[in-house]
Amino acid sequence: MSESARNVDFTFSDTIAGRVSGFDRQARVFSVATADGRSFDISLDGGPGAELLHNLGEPYQDATSHIDELLTPGAFVLAHGVFYPHGGALRFEAKRLIFVGRDADDFRFEEAGWWIRQIKEIAGFYRRAQFGDGPVDFADYRTEIRLGGDKTASHVQETDTISRLVYGMASAFLLTGEDEYLEVAERGTEYLREHMRFVDTDENVVYWYHGLKVDGDAETKLFTSEFSDDYDALPAYEQIYALAGPVQTYRITGDPRIKADADATIRLFDRFYLDPEDGGYFSHIDPILLSPHHSSLGPNTARKNWNSVGDHAPAYLVNLYLATGEQKYADMLEYTFDTIVERFPDPKNSPFVQERFHKDWSPDTTHGWQQNRAVVGHNLKIAWNLMRMHSLRPKDAYLQTAVSLGESMPEVGGDRQRGGWYDVVERVRVDGEERFRFAWHDRKAWWQQEQAILAYLILHGVTGRLDFRTEARDAQAFYNAFFLDHDEGAVYFNTTADGLPYLLGVERLKGSHSMSMYHSAELCYLAAVYNNLLAGGKPMDLWFKPDPALIEDRVLRVAPDLLPAGAVRIAAVEVDGAEHTDFNAQALTVRLPETSGRVKVRVRLEADSRPEVRG
Repeated sequence: MSESARNVDFTFSDTIAGRVSGFDRQARVFSVATADGRSFDISLDGGPGAELLHNLGEPYQDATSHIDELLTPGAFVLAHGVFYPHGGALRFEAKRLIFVGRDADDFRFEEAGWWIRQIKEIAGFYRRAQFGDGPVDFADYRTEIRLGGDKTASHVQETDTISRLVYGMASAFLLTGEDEYLEVAERGTEYLREHMRFVDTDENVVYWYHGLKVDGDAETKLFTSEFSDDYDALPAYEQIYALAGPVQTYRITGDPRIKADADATIRLFDRFYLDPEDGGYFSHIDPILLSPHHSSLGPNTARKNWNSVGDHAPAYLVNLYLATGEQKYADMLEYTFDTIVERFPDPKNSPFVQERFHKDWSPDTTHGWQQNRAVVGHNLKIAWNLMRMHSLRPKDAYLQTAVSLGESMPEVGGDRQRGGWYDVVERVRVDGEERFRFAWHDRKAWWQQEQAILAYLILHGVTGRLDFRTEARDAQAFYNAFFLDHDEGAVYFNTTADGLPYLLGVERLKGSHSMSMYHSAELCYLAAVYNNLLAGGKPMDLWFKPDPALIEDRVLRVAPDLLPAGAVRIAAVEVDGAEHTDFNAQALTVRLPETSGRVKVRVRLEADSRPEVRG
């Protein structure tokens, strides 16, 4: 290594995130301990600006004149500034400070209404971006949305992005009860059924088109995927995510047509994607013979991956079970999670799971862009969803795998100096190197922050471990400090490693093949549930709008998520604004009144005392 490589003799800007460990007022220097235990001295000589963390829709809260009072021991702070060479070492001078609360025990994102306010702002952005101030007409929907909410020249409507928007709007209604969001969700669901659904009466299944190409009044259905990884095939994940929005809407409305579509799509999975010999689900089938083995699939022939096995649960299957309580959905969940814990971990070779496989479950480490690489967020997503499943059907393997991932991921997938979580890294370290190399860059994607937040919130909430609470708080701090777009609305796709928005190419967009309100809304919904009910002991409301005549036995199921038995109970119910007492508090069910037409149901949930599960 050259002398210049050993000694950093140039300035560079960066971010340091950690907890205050000391403050020398006279020298104008404070110290922070980062997540990996290192100590940094941060100079205030440059006269930094300071702010208190603020949510979407809130005004900037200047704290520059209160820096000294806020630098209390243990307070979490994110400092952006400049490193200067100084006497053979480096000196860091802060230019911007973000405090997440007013003292060491105050985290604004743990306020009962934080995530509810955030989802309202995000829903408002996408409502305006797609439909303006006029009526909701999905003929106007476009997949690509610019940074500020304008539409691009693209006229392709992708099924999955409509479904993801529907999911987001349904989640916004669940948290707020505002009918305009449910209107978008229901009209979007209807649009999907009318334009994107194919009912195969011969096979008794439903499958979903990739999308529509709209040109004036003419529309061309796109049967197979247009996405480069899956071109001219029917990828499982597109069929999976086609259900995400409608099924979340089904939780609210109980519309039996949605359940029928979901059941028919599950029959598609079981008939054509399921591997009855070696287990799991294939990732692709060809569009003619509906076979996973056809040579036209190229590198996707007879392959399995994380999406085809693991994405059923978070996208639709958990929510379908929550809405119905039917054991066949619990059985399918158990099957997918048993497959995950048996096939995906690879502790002898890497702390990261394997994500792609051949038919016989031998790892496929030469596939496309992934090669032998790890998507950090998929590892976190596995931990999060295993903890959910452990509450439904407890198994040591679920808990142990989730806890193991929760313990190992911070050091290999997280940024221990700046906060936040990385994107794609090599699964195996190069000999002699200390870190896993980045595949392409060290940027941070919004959806991977979501996986970290939800994983560590539920890990803490179920196990009670304080180290998991710390990880959850650190992840929420980075996300809320740097991903919220206070100028244009909603959230950024990517940031640089130090938290600055990365606004080039597809990553500049607010709507794309990859982004359409799904992950940001899922985060708001479940972070509200986990922070309030599972970790914080605070009550919260959920809203529903069913037609009692369409609900089996008029029993509405209102469980917010798969949580430990007895963790949550119903405290009160209102139907159309009037008190309603016909409910089972522990079973989380409400017997609806006999009435004609739809009713609006407000359910107050509260945390119940319970023994902690130790991981």
